[in-house]
Amino acid sequence: MTAGAYDPVLFDLDGTVIDSVALIRESHRHAVRTVLGEELSDERLVANVGRPLIDQMRTFSEERADELYRVYRVWNHANTAALLRAYDGMEELLVELRAAGRRLGIITSKTRDAVDLAWRSLPLEHLFDVIITADDSDRHKPDPAPITLALERLGMPAERACYVGDSPFDLRAGKAAGMDAIGVTWGFFARELLSPETPDAICDTSDELRGILLGRP
Repeated sequence: MTAGAYDPVLFDLDGTVIDSVALIRESHRHAVRTVLGEELSDERLVANVGRPLIDQMRTFSEERADELYRVYRVWNHANTAALLRAYDGMEELLVELRAAGRRLGIITSKTRDAVDLAWRSLPLEHLFDVIITADDSDRHKPDPAPITLALERLGMPAERACYVGDSPFDLRAGKAAGMDAIGVTWGFFARELLSPETPDAICDTSDELRGILLGRP
């Protein structure tokens, strides 16, 4: 796809549009420490961010996943306002995309209540035409079903669309949905973990992403 021609532009949420890295990492740390009595590395704690939360908990303990899930959510929701941050330039980019007539969407593995909580701290919801959460689909990234659902609700084809995300799961889902997949490195996963997914582009800054999505610096 020619730079600047993408429409709609679909985004992952955590680690892409909002800086929830510290919030999610420390929520994992609290749950694993409280339920399992274990101390894990940062890399291990966030290795599966981008998949549904219960699936992430199962990687720590299949038998105690439900308990881990409950403990995580209580701590996460109590600390969202304190730890959630905005990414430099992202709100401005979203506003520019809307001004250019682009349709925008969020496809996230968060549950709807967690997304609504995030919007209370960072009120960006009004910038998006469609928001797909874990509650909207029985299948989840890296399966393309949630992205396909977003396209259906927008009434737009995949051929001109792109999906922007920070995880290998995002890139696999975007490609499987038949659209260009763009990786960003300011979230949970470094460039060396995104490159093997052969994304159509990898961006290190919001200015680089602007150049791809709008065809100008």
